[in-house]
Amino acid sequence: MAKAGSEDKPAKKAKAKTGTKMAPARPYERPRGGEPRAIADLVPEIGRAAFRKFGFIQSSVVSRWREIVGDRLADVTQPAMIRFPTGQKAGGTLHLTISGAHAPMLQHVAPDIIAAVNRFFGYAAIAQVRMTHGQIERAPPVQPAAMLKPVPAELGESLRDIGDPELRTVLERMAAGLAAPPKLPKIS
Repeated sequence: MAKAGSEDKPAKKAKAKTGTKMAPARPYERPRGGEPRAIADLVPEIGRAAFRKFGFIQSSVVSRWREIVGDRLADVTQPAMIRFPTGQKAGGTLHLTISGAHAPMLQHVAPDIIAAVNRFFGYAAIAQVRMTHGQIERAPPVQPAAMLKPVPAELGESLRDIGDPELRTVLERMAAGLAAPPKLPKIS
């Protein structure tokens, strides 16, 4: 004969399972990393690590090379790496890649290159320049900023009150584009 108490235990467990309410679902959380970030915010961090690996402490030397040395030298040179003596951040060697037969001319201009790079850094970071022949990748030409034109009379007085010239120019172009008849796109 079975005990009455033993039959009640499985029945109680079944009732307990069916009688409990499920916990409400949690809202989705990203596993880690926080909010999404724009790619443009991540590129300097990624580039900084890659540039350091290849000898560039500041990646801006590569990206702003044309500003540092000027158009004539930037057309025939490209920075390859900067090497500093062990444990120092001054008195380094700038390694340049040179195109064509420009090496003799650049030997004479090397002190000017050193001065320009040191002026960019703000201290005597570079002490000498080493040159190697190679292929230079031409950077696309920099497009000058759009010319600011006066507000046309047909757009009315509403845009004349905007103080920021760039914002006013963008709004003028948008208004002119909306007022123009639609055109078929050009396929090149």
